[in-house]
Amino acid sequence: MRISARADYAVRAALLLAAGERGGPLKAEAIAEAQEIPHKFLESILNDMRRGGLVLSQRGVNGGYRLARPASEISVADVVRAVDGPLVSVRGVRPPELSYSGPAESLLPLWIALRASVRSILEGVSLADVASGRLPELAHSLAEDPAAWSNP
Repeated sequence: MRISARADYAVRAALLLAAGERGGPLKAEAIAEAQEIPHKFLESILNDMRRGGLVLSQRGVNGGYRLARPASEISVADVVRAVDGPLVSVRGVRPPELSYSGPAESLLPLWIALRASVRSILEGVSLADVASGRLPELAHSLAEDPAAWSNP
């Protein structure tokens, strides 16, 4: 599985909005500078997040972006889906829509298990969790495994 630059930037921008949730809206320029995200790319990402119902935009001198609902109610999966679509697909198709035959028949349940695993992590972690540094125990235990990031 690959996390796109678009998804990474979107989550980082959303986390900045979550951290400043009680303040006023943040301008795209400020988000881009704080997270070292190309401004034009960020504008496109924020528009996708706005269309996905995750952020609200406000025009004017005091304008900018803010989360559309509390950070505790927005999962990392919500953000990734808003900018990249489904969390896991095979050749752009969701696993349940695939079919295989012969020795490849077992691939379908494998792809479905992968999708379920990714969903359980990303749907189980809110922006508030990440912004506060309090990740759920499952995420901590998986991340602490020394083999988690190494290539065999």
